[in-house]
Amino acid sequence: MELPKNTFKAAIKAGKPQIGLWSSLSSNYSVEVIAGAGFDWLLLDMEHSPNDLESLLAQMQAAAAYPSHPIVRVPWNDMVMIKRVLDAGAQTLLIPYVSTVEEAKAAVSYTRYPPHGVRGVAGVTRASRFGRVKDYAKHAHEEICVLVQVETEAAAAQIEAICAVDGVDGVFIGPADLHASMGYTGETANPKIMPMMEEAMRRIRKAGKAPGYLSPVEADAKKMLAAGCLFCAVGADIGLLARGAEALCAKFKS
Repeated sequence: MELPKNTFKAAIKAGKPQIGLWSSLSSNYSVEVIAGAGFDWLLLDMEHSPNDLESLLAQMQAAAAYPSHPIVRVPWNDMVMIKRVLDAGAQTLLIPYVSTVEEAKAAVSYTRYPPHGVRGVAGVTRASRFGRVKDYAKHAHEEICVLVQVETEAAAAQIEAICAVDGVDGVFIGPADLHASMGYTGETANPKIMPMMEEAMRRIRKAGKAPGYLSPVEADAKKMLAAGCLFCAVGADIGLLARGAEALCAKFKS
Protein backbone atom coordinates (compact mmCIF):
# COMPACT_ATOMS: atom_id res chain seq x y z
CA MET A 1 0.00 0.00 0.00
CA GLU A 2 1.32 3.46 -0.90
CA LEU A 3 1.60 6.43 1.40
CA PRO A 4 -1.51 8.61 0.95
CA LYS A 5 -0.79 11.78 -1.02
CA ASN A 6 -1.25 15.13 0.69
CA THR A 7 -3.27 17.04 -1.90
CA PHE A 8 -3.22 20.22 0.19
CA LYS A 9 0.57 20.26 0.43
CA ALA A 10 0.86 19.72 -3.32
CA ALA A 11 -1.62 22.52 -4.05
CA ILE A 12 0.06 25.20 -1.94
CA LYS A 13 3.47 24.17 -3.26
CA ALA A 14 2.09 24.73 -6.76
CA GLY A 15 0.75 28.16 -5.76
CA LYS A 16 -2.94 27.21 -6.03
CA PRO A 17 -5.11 29.12 -3.51
CA GLN A 18 -7.01 26.80 -1.19
CA ILE A 19 -10.29 27.96 0.37
CA GLY A 20 -11.16 26.47 3.75
CA LEU A 21 -13.64 26.41 6.59
CA TRP A 22 -12.85 26.41 10.32
CA SER A 23 -14.47 23.67 12.37
CA SER A 24 -14.74 24.00 16.14
CA LEU A 25 -18.06 22.27 16.86
CA SER A 26 -16.08 19.16 17.83
CA SER A 27 -18.56 16.83 16.19
CA ASN A 28 -17.91 14.10 13.64
CA TYR A 29 -21.47 14.51 12.40
CA SER A 30 -21.09 18.24 11.69
CA VAL A 31 -17.71 17.60 10.03
CA GLU A 32 -19.37 15.10 7.70
CA VAL A 33 -21.95 17.78 6.80
CA ILE A 34 -19.38 20.44 5.91
CA ALA A 35 -16.89 18.04 4.33
CA GLY A 36 -19.24 17.65 1.38
CA ALA A 37 -19.74 21.38 0.87
CA GLY A 38 -16.85 21.78 -1.56
CA PHE A 39 -14.14 23.47 0.52
CA ASP A 40 -10.54 22.58 -0.30
CA TRP A 41 -9.72 22.10 3.38
CA LEU A 42 -11.26 22.00 6.83
CA LEU A 43 -9.53 23.12 10.00
CA LEU A 44 -10.23 20.72 12.86
CA ASP A 45 -9.47 22.81 15.92
CA MET A 46 -7.99 21.44 19.11
CA GLU A 47 -6.71 24.75 20.48
CA HIS A 48 -9.90 26.73 21.01
CA SER A 49 -12.49 23.95 21.17
CA PRO A 50 -13.40 21.03 23.48
CA ASN A 51 -11.86 18.51 21.05
CA ASP A 52 -9.82 15.64 22.42
CA LEU A 53 -7.88 12.98 20.51
CA GLU A 54 -10.79 10.54 20.23
CA SER A 55 -13.24 13.17 18.97
CA LEU A 56 -10.60 14.37 16.51
CA LEU A 57 -10.14 10.82 15.21
CA ALA A 58 -13.89 10.49 14.60
CA GLN A 59 -13.87 13.80 12.70
CA MET A 60 -10.98 12.73 10.48
CA GLN A 61 -12.79 9.47 9.77
CA ALA A 62 -15.94 11.43 8.89
CA ALA A 63 -14.01 13.66 6.49
CA ALA A 64 -12.11 10.78 4.86
CA ALA A 65 -14.84 10.04 2.30
CA TYR A 66 -14.75 13.59 0.94
CA PRO A 67 -12.14 15.60 -1.00
CA SER A 68 -11.86 18.37 1.64
CA HIS A 69 -8.44 17.98 3.27
CA PRO A 70 -8.48 17.92 7.09
CA ILE A 71 -5.93 20.18 8.77
CA VAL A 72 -5.52 19.74 12.51
CA ARG A 73 -4.68 22.66 14.74
CA VAL A 74 -2.98 21.13 17.74
CA PRO A 75 -3.43 22.79 21.16
CA TRP A 76 0.23 23.79 21.43
CA ASN A 77 3.69 23.28 19.95
CA ASP A 78 4.02 20.09 21.96
CA MET A 79 6.02 17.00 21.03
CA VAL A 80 3.66 14.49 22.64
CA MET A 81 0.44 15.91 21.22
CA ILE A 82 1.92 16.29 17.73
CA LYS A 83 3.14 12.68 17.83
CA ARG A 84 -0.30 11.39 18.79
CA VAL A 85 -2.15 13.49 16.20
CA LEU A 86 0.21 12.32 13.45
CA ASP A 87 -0.19 8.69 14.54
CA ALA A 88 -3.98 9.19 14.33
CA GLY A 89 -3.53 9.95 10.63
CA ALA A 90 -3.29 13.72 10.30
CA GLN A 91 -0.96 14.80 7.50
CA THR A 92 -1.24 18.58 7.84
CA LEU A 93 -0.80 20.39 11.15
CA LEU A 94 -1.37 24.00 12.11
CA ILE A 95 0.82 24.78 15.10
CA PRO A 96 -0.13 27.82 17.22
CA TYR A 97 2.01 30.60 18.65
CA VAL A 98 5.30 29.94 16.91
CA SER A 99 7.23 33.10 17.65
CA THR A 100 10.88 32.29 16.99
CA VAL A 101 13.12 30.33 14.65
CA GLU A 102 13.89 27.92 17.49
CA GLU A 103 10.18 27.23 18.04
CA ALA A 104 9.68 26.68 14.31
CA LYS A 105 12.60 24.22 14.22
CA ALA A 106 11.16 22.41 17.23
CA ALA A 107 7.74 22.16 15.54
CA VAL A 108 9.29 20.57 12.45
CA SER A 109 11.40 18.19 14.55
CA TYR A 110 8.27 16.87 16.27
CA THR A 111 6.95 15.74 12.86
CA ARG A 112 10.13 13.94 11.74
CA TYR A 113 11.49 10.58 12.76
CA PRO A 114 15.13 10.33 13.88
CA PRO A 115 17.73 11.23 12.80
CA HIS A 116 15.93 14.26 11.36
CA GLY A 117 13.62 14.82 14.32
CA VAL A 118 12.25 13.41 17.55
CA ARG A 119 8.91 11.87 16.55
CA GLY A 120 8.45 8.60 18.40
CA VAL A 121 8.26 5.52 16.17
CA ALA A 122 5.19 3.29 16.30
CA GLY A 123 4.75 0.37 13.93
CA VAL A 124 0.98 -0.07 13.63
CA THR A 125 -1.02 3.17 13.52
CA ARG A 126 -3.76 4.72 11.42
CA ALA A 127 -1.07 6.93 9.84
CA SER A 128 0.66 3.87 8.36
CA ARG A 129 -2.67 2.26 7.47
CA PHE A 130 -2.04 -0.09 10.38
CA GLY A 131 1.34 -1.15 9.11
CA ARG A 132 0.27 -1.63 5.50
CA VAL A 133 2.19 1.35 4.04
CA LYS A 134 5.59 0.07 3.01
CA ASP A 135 8.51 1.94 4.60
CA TYR A 136 6.16 4.48 6.22
CA ALA A 137 8.78 5.74 8.66
CA LYS A 138 11.23 6.47 5.84
CA HIS A 139 8.76 8.47 3.71
CA ALA A 140 6.15 9.94 6.10
CA HIS A 141 7.76 13.39 6.09
CA GLU A 142 7.28 13.67 2.32
CA GLU A 143 3.51 14.04 2.77
CA ILE A 144 3.45 15.81 6.14
CA CYS A 145 2.71 19.52 5.88
CA VAL A 146 3.79 21.86 8.69
CA LEU A 147 1.99 25.20 9.03
CA VAL A 148 3.03 27.55 11.84
CA GLN A 149 1.05 30.42 13.29
CA VAL A 150 2.66 33.84 13.64
CA GLU A 151 0.56 35.65 16.23
CA THR A 152 2.60 38.45 17.78
CA GLU A 153 4.28 41.62 16.60
CA ALA A 154 7.69 40.20 17.58
CA ALA A 155 7.04 37.03 15.59
CA ALA A 156 5.87 39.02 12.58
CA ALA A 157 9.21 40.79 12.54
CA GLN A 158 10.89 37.39 12.09
CA ILE A 159 8.72 36.09 9.25
CA GLU A 160 11.58 35.66 6.80
CA ALA A 161 13.69 33.76 9.33
CA ILE A 162 10.78 31.50 10.28
CA CYS A 163 10.04 30.86 6.60
CA ALA A 164 13.66 29.86 6.10
CA VAL A 165 13.33 26.92 8.51
CA ASP A 166 13.55 23.70 6.51
CA GLY A 167 10.31 21.76 6.83
CA VAL A 168 8.02 24.75 7.37
CA ASP A 169 5.53 24.69 4.48
CA GLY A 170 3.35 27.65 5.38
CA VAL A 171 2.89 30.53 7.80
CA PHE A 172 -0.55 31.42 9.08
CA ILE A 173 -1.15 34.96 10.32
CA GLY A 174 -3.40 34.76 13.38
CA PRO A 175 -5.39 38.00 13.16
CA ALA A 176 -6.98 37.98 16.63
CA ASP A 177 -3.79 37.30 18.59
CA LEU A 178 -1.71 39.61 16.41
CA HIS A 179 -4.17 42.43 17.09
CA ALA A 180 -4.11 41.63 20.81
CA SER A 181 -0.32 41.72 20.93
CA MET A 182 -0.44 45.22 19.48
CA GLY A 183 -3.05 46.57 21.89
CA TYR A 184 -6.19 45.93 19.84
CA THR A 185 -7.64 43.02 21.80
CA GLY A 186 -10.97 41.80 20.46
CA GLU A 187 -10.35 43.18 16.96
CA THR A 188 -9.35 41.32 13.79
CA ALA A 189 -9.37 43.98 11.09
CA ASN A 190 -8.15 47.27 12.56
CA PRO A 191 -7.18 49.66 9.73
CA LYS A 192 -3.78 50.15 11.38
CA ILE A 193 -3.08 46.40 11.36
CA MET A 194 -4.66 45.27 8.08
CA PRO A 195 -1.87 46.71 5.88
CA MET A 196 0.68 44.94 8.07
CA MET A 197 -1.11 41.61 7.53
CA GLU A 198 -1.36 42.21 3.78
CA GLU A 199 2.37 42.91 3.70
CA ALA A 200 2.94 39.72 5.70
CA MET A 201 1.20 37.76 2.93
CA ARG A 202 3.59 39.24 0.37
CA ARG A 203 6.63 38.65 2.59
CA ILE A 204 5.75 34.98 3.14
CA ARG A 205 5.22 34.41 -0.60
CA LYS A 206 8.50 36.16 -1.40
CA ALA A 207 10.22 33.86 1.08
CA GLY A 208 8.89 30.88 -0.87
CA LYS A 209 6.31 29.65 1.62
CA ALA A 210 2.49 29.61 1.69
CA PRO A 211 0.68 32.36 3.63
CA GLY A 212 -2.53 31.57 5.52
CA TYR A 213 -5.35 33.63 7.00
CA LEU A 214 -8.84 33.41 8.51
CA SER A 215 -11.72 35.86 8.20
CA PRO A 216 -15.50 35.40 7.91
CA VAL A 217 -15.66 38.89 6.38
CA GLU A 218 -15.73 38.45 2.62
CA ALA A 219 -13.97 41.72 1.80
CA ASP A 220 -11.14 41.03 4.25
CA ALA A 221 -10.61 37.47 3.01
CA LYS A 222 -10.54 38.64 -0.60
CA LYS A 223 -8.06 41.38 0.31
CA MET A 224 -5.66 38.80 1.75
CA LEU A 225 -6.13 36.48 -1.23
CA ALA A 226 -5.27 39.40 -3.51
CA ALA A 227 -2.13 39.98 -1.42
CA GLY A 228 -1.01 36.39 -2.02
CA CYS A 229 -2.71 34.27 0.63
CA LEU A 230 -2.65 30.61 -0.42
CA PHE A 231 -4.77 28.96 2.28
CA CYS A 232 -7.62 31.15 3.44
CA ALA A 233 -10.44 30.13 5.77
CA VAL A 234 -13.53 32.14 4.92
CA GLY A 235 -15.79 31.17 7.81
CA ALA A 236 -16.35 28.84 10.74
CA ASP A 237 -18.97 26.20 11.47
CA ILE A 238 -19.87 27.77 14.83
CA GLY A 239 -20.29 31.20 13.22
CA LEU A 240 -22.46 29.80 10.44
CA LEU A 241 -24.71 28.05 12.95
CA ALA A 242 -24.91 30.93 15.43
CA ARG A 243 -25.48 33.74 12.93
CA GLY A 244 -27.82 31.63 10.80
CA ALA A 245 -29.91 30.69 13.83
CA GLU A 246 -30.09 34.33 14.95
CA ALA A 247 -31.10 35.51 11.50
CA LEU A 248 -33.86 32.93 11.24
CA CYS A 249 -35.16 33.76 14.71
CA ALA A 250 -35.13 37.50 13.93
CA LYS A 251 -37.38 36.98 10.90
CA PHE A 252 -40.18 35.75 13.17
CA LYS A 253 -39.54 37.69 16.39
CA SER A 254 -38.53 41.13 15.15
